[in-house]
Amino acid sequence: MLRAQLEEALKAAVKAQDVRKRSTLRLILAAIKDRDISARTGDGTGQVSDDEILGILSKMVKQRQESLKIYEEAGRLELAEQEREEVVIIESFLPKQMSDEEVEGICEALATELGASGLKDMGKMMAALKERYAGQMDFGKANKKVKQLLS
Repeated sequence: MLRAQLEEALKAAVKAQDVRKRSTLRLILAAIKDRDISARTGDGTGQVSDDEILGILSKMVKQRQESLKIYEEAGRLELAEQEREEVVIIESFLPKQMSDEEVEGICEALATELGASGLKDMGKMMAALKERYAGQMDFGKANKKVKQLLS
């Protein structure tokens, strides 16, 4: 489903001659194809799921935000702007991200649900969050929140 959306968006970008969007979408599809290849089994089949695609997109956004920060610090504003544009394009395919308050509420509810009481339960909590909220939550922020709750 998500793969088809990306491919359709690429076709539209090519027709519209939107160079930035076209190149960004090609990078996304190449990353997905690379993951497909590594997921293949002995019978030659294997495609990544939409959840895995969301993970790829989230990782790409994070990489670009880090690059953006580095470019701004180095005074390379044209490269920073390019990264900013790519982030907007990639984020358009991700579900709406949760606010810090929503993340906090979910973490508290999950801790109660799982009966998590100490840092030993952190892995179980993070696994449940990633399973339920892939692509919707910044797990770096969630990790800090879970650590606060469990310590």
